[in-house]
Amino acid sequence: MKCLTLFFTALISIGIHAQELDCNVSVSSSRIQGTNKQIFTTMQEALNDFMNNTTWTNYVYEGHERIECNILVDISEQISANEFKARLQIQARRPVYGSSFNSVILNYVDDDVQFVYQEFDPIEYSENNFISNLSSLLSFYAYIIIGLDGDTFSPLGGDEAFQNAERILNAAQGSGYIGWIGSDSQKRKNRYWLIENLTDTEYEPIRNFYYNYHRNGLDLMEKSVEQGRAGVTDAIMMLEKFATNKPDPFTYLLTIVLETKSNEFVDIYSQAQTSEKQRMKRILLNIDPAGSRKYSKLDQ
Repeated sequence: MKCLTLFFTALISIGIHAQELDCNVSVSSSRIQGTNKQIFTTMQEALNDFMNNTTWTNYVYEGHERIECNILVDISEQISANEFKARLQIQARRPVYGSSFNSVILNYVDDDVQFVYQEFDPIEYSENNFISNLSSLLSFYAYIIIGLDGDTFSPLGGDEAFQNAERILNAAQGSGYIGWIGSDSQKRKNRYWLIENLTDTEYEPIRNFYYNYHRNGLDLMEKSVEQGRAGVTDAIMMLEKFATNKPDPFTYLLTIVLETKSNEFVDIYSQAQTSEKQRMKRILLNIDPAGSRKYSKLDQ
């Protein structure tokens, strides 16, 4: 009996700490008028439960290791009593070693969102089968978040999570919902192209940027600001080399990285010597001309 008690205690302990995400899901219905608002409260509770209480991997995460993330479901239209159009805003953070600072690893918007939500019905997860667009959307982004977090801790550490995200995408492609097929976006900017870039070996230099930037850059700043900043510089130069070798206007993953990290780049170099600031400004403008207004702050 004592052994059984210890066994079940261990199982309960693993269940408590196995969840990978510490996710705050908010549902905004401010644009929806004249309807029962209670459904959005129930929806928010259900989405939080799904994201935080689903076990996404076989790895055990301690409480402090759970990945902090926010998802805003901004409802734009109520098509029927249970069908909605929305905009998803997804942000994920990763702690920097030896500090209270959290570095944003994903800042992403998905405008092609439509789903059915039946109040009080459970949201069910399946990796290989399409159950509902809502379940597929949340599961897909859960794995994107876990994968990017994994890439920051080990080279290409997010492979398994990205493969799971790809399986979810493949299962959803016959659903008729927009965003799961490459041809849904002429600019190659949707879920299909996101996971296509993340699983294509041609884009591995961008994924390696995540590791070098965080482990060989930010995580060293507690020990030495100069050493950490040198690691950040090396990582950014990896992006520059990639952009030079592949000047592709449809390089979606590079655009996402730059949109996520540009403000942080400016903060990191704002305290550098003038010569270093100007050098990094030239490099960043070469990679990301659209961010010129942000990088102009390095002149100050």
